[in-house]
Amino acid sequence: MTSEGMLRSLLMLILALFSANASNWLYLAKLSSVGSISEEETCERLKGLIQRQVQICRRSVEVMDSVRRGAQLAIEECQHQFRNRRWNCSTLDTLPVFGKVVAQGTREAAFVYAISAASVAFAVTRACSSGQLEKCGCDRNVQGASPEGFQWSGCSDNIAYGVAFSASFVDVRERSKRSSAGRALMNLHNNEAGRKAILSHMRVECKCHGVSGSCEVRTCWKAMPSFRRVGGALKEKFDGATEVEQQRVGSARALVPRNSQFKPHTDEDLVYLDPSPDFCERDPANGVLGTAGRRCNRTSKAIDGCELMCCGRGFHTEEAEVLERCSCKFHWCCYVRCRQCSRTVDLHTCR
Repeated sequence: MTSEGMLRSLLMLILALFSANASNWLYLAKLSSVGSISEEETCERLKGLIQRQVQICRRSVEVMDSVRRGAQLAIEECQHQFRNRRWNCSTLDTLPVFGKVVAQGTREAAFVYAISAASVAFAVTRACSSGQLEKCGCDRNVQGASPEGFQWSGCSDNIAYGVAFSASFVDVRERSKRSSAGRALMNLHNNEAGRKAILSHMRVECKCHGVSGSCEVRTCWKAMPSFRRVGGALKEKFDGATEVEQQRVGSARALVPRNSQFKPHTDEDLVYLDPSPDFCERDPANGVLGTAGRRCNRTSKAIDGCELMCCGRGFHTEEAEVLERCSCKFHWCCYVRCRQCSRTVDLHTCR
């Protein structure tokens, strides 16, 4: 390799590492609370933030507890959606919290970035609607009569504010250097796809008014979906993610499908640059914990089944006694009383 080629490769590696660590702010989830911040200088001591994020923190101190809650939401939802997969969003006490798995341009990293951007938008919007923030409140642009005949009223979720804050805070690392590196483009695309997962699932909630609930008049407002639904939608996008590569399109660089026979991805799809490891064996250097000791389903043929989860290494079986509620009866009025019953079950864990 020529010296020029080596220099280009080194530069690309530096840019990739710079962009790959853009999720370090998720370390805020490890804090019990940042709501006690009363001085702007405290922002300097929040671990995982780059300087531009510290500046945003100092300008919007009251929002930072929502950002912390968003980080917690992202980790919790990731662990729920991937609970039955070889990689199950295990966190570390280091930066980044998901280990080096997110330092690679894999589809797992794509999901982490998408769910993280969505979680900040969701948590900030929820704080706006509940009156916790002075800078925002309900979305008052949704007013008047609708074409469907109901009256817009109530407190519509101010998703525009939440999305805007998420874009300014989460995307700042990639945008601060205006990098055209493929990984930066991948991160920005997946961040936006995460926020669009909320926007595309906004719903209308209504309340009836009239004699005996006759619904002569309906007042309605726009509400966000549950974050579980957002996570489920992004998990579906993960399963159908598009492998891409960076190419020059006109005067700019863009991500295009690596396989030209595939249709172009949309703004709501997840994209990735690198194939994923199999996550079978423990590899601390790359943040892979392996599947040894993981619980598996002996009768399942899916990824949670012992054959796939254990990567063909086999599994251990042991009996365990579990307690369950049983013989439940409704008593007037108004409670349910149950007995506690025990039964023996087989537990299977990977070798």
